[in-house]
Amino acid sequence: MAMTNEMGDYQTTSTLETFGFLPPLTQEEIYAQVAYILAQGWTPAIEHVHPSQSMRHYWTMWKLPFFGEDNLANVVTELESCHRNYPDHHVRLLGYDNYAQSQGSAFVVFEGRR
Repeated sequence: MAMTNEMGDYQTTSTLETFGFLPPLTQEEIYAQVAYILAQGWTPAIEHVHPSQSMRHYWTMWKLPFFGEDNLANVVTELESCHRNYPDHHVRLLGYDNYAQSQGSAFVVFEGRR
């Protein structure tokens, strides 16, 4: 008796970060996420990487983390500046929780061309 795989092959798709399974976030939803990071007192940081390297563990940091930043407009301006300088890269925003010594949030704001 031959064994068959009735379930079929497992199909994998790569998604990016926390919201990768959702439709792209609107500008207002992105602003709400940035505001949440700031309201938690987390340190925002921006990273970028070419899509061909996006599954690596380390992405390139855009400037230093924004320690003590509490102005949403400043964070959004830096996100847009990173995207302008690297239009073909993925750009993600991180929120570092100083108390827990970990990332409290991480999501891709701009997707580069694959």
